[in-house]
Amino acid sequence: MPAKRDYYEVLGVSRTATEVEIKRAYRKLAVQYHPDRNPDDPEAEERFKEAAEAFEVLSDSEKRRLYDQFGHEGPARAGFSGFSGAEEVFAHFGDLFGDLFGGLGFGRRSRARRGADIKVDLSIAFSDVLEGGEFDVTVPRRVVCETCSGTGSAPGHDPEPCSTCGGQGQVIHRQGFFTLQTVCPACRGEGRRITHPCKTCHGEGITEKETTLSVQVPAGVDDGQTLRIRGKGEPGSAGGPPGNLYVVVHVEPDPDFVRDGYDVHSKVQVSMFQAALGCEVSVRTVEGDEVTLAIAPGTQPGTVIPRRGEGIPVLGGRGRGDHLVHVEVVVPERLEPEHADLLRKIAGERGETVAPKKKGLLGRLREMAGG
Repeated sequence: MPAKRDYYEVLGVSRTATEVEIKRAYRKLAVQYHPDRNPDDPEAEERFKEAAEAFEVLSDSEKRRLYDQFGHEGPARAGFSGFSGAEEVFAHFGDLFGDLFGGLGFGRRSRARRGADIKVDLSIAFSDVLEGGEFDVTVPRRVVCETCSGTGSAPGHDPEPCSTCGGQGQVIHRQGFFTLQTVCPACRGEGRRITHPCKTCHGEGITEKETTLSVQVPAGVDDGQTLRIRGKGEPGSAGGPPGNLYVVVHVEPDPDFVRDGYDVHSKVQVSMFQAALGCEVSVRTVEGDEVTLAIAPGTQPGTVIPRRGEGIPVLGGRGRGDHLVHVEVVVPERLEPEHADLLRKIAGERGETVAPKKKGLLGRLREMAGG
């Protein structure tokens, strides 16, 4: 698959282009590569789709910010990764084409309406990130009415062509030298009228229903990332494609680990004696196992010991991050007298100044008496 071109390059605008400049550039390309002007031309359709994708990202302030920061991966974090074809472009932008192509004879396909997108939340455990898997989500959505099969008409009655527009969904007005094409006010662009509405959906062709869907969550997914399930949103109208389902993943925090990209951080505590002399300690892995970690003699507070390749799996199966273990050296708050004397002796031999030994009551009395 060829690499995607830079969106600014696609539209031929600068990285500081205004919203007006972006829309003007897109209109020019959309007219040039419109399928009605280039029938049976796969390359033109690809350019048409590419321009629409660039416009969708750069005309949206949030998607544009993510794109400027992360490149093509940025908009994908917000759940957008392009269009499957020209028909999805028409359905996605809807009435925008009436604005872009008004009076040019284009945009007639906009009668088909893409179904609405649906967003749901999914919570998974920290451990689920390691291997991913299938998870069920409950999706409240509108589905095709089973009684009328989505026509909106009662069984035995078919929708009739709109008499106002002759079934075209649009009407033409002539004002002097100008020809204006607008949505039919009688059928609202549908091109048909329902004379006998379905009693189940009241002529809408869709009903409300909760559906349980199985969602494949990839290993390495991060908290807040959005998964797009194409075609699992609400159904379209007038032959339009269904919308998409967006699943926002929430990863429950783990008491022992802090995630940083594909790396994880954890802490291990050792005493000052263990840090000075070296030791072996037990640490928990992201899989939940216990492994032995060697602490080298002379380890300083804040030392980070990396466990390479033992972090979070990288999306796409390209290895794993690291497990970074932070060593905390714990200093005892109280020492036995003999231990304190031993430490003072060592400090003296090293030429280090330490607090003097506190004298007991008898010693203080002797000092007061002059020895």
